[in-house]
Amino acid sequence: MDHSLTAEQIDRVIEMAWEDRTPFEAISFQFGISEMETKIIMRKKLKRSSYELWRKRVTNRKTKHEKLRSFSEGRFKCKLQRQITNNKISKR
Repeated sequence: MDHSLTAEQIDRVIEMAWEDRTPFEAISFQFGISEMETKIIMRKKLKRSSYELWRKRVTNRKTKHEKLRSFSEGRFKCKLQRQITNNKISKR
């Protein structure tokens, strides 16, 4: 790994990788590291059991790879999620 990431950047990479809906391509775009380098960071920084759980969860997960996603733009939003307009949360 030729990239020198700060501790804060590594924490953010881990946070983004842990999120189910953040694709590896977004991590690559923001930090300039590949999917494999992300996995290496996760392996080094997480406990073994946490890393293994994460790998099981993200393996072949459609949301972690832009090419496998069924949607091309935007992001997933639950229909029950509240709308935020003019800095106020609207009521249902």
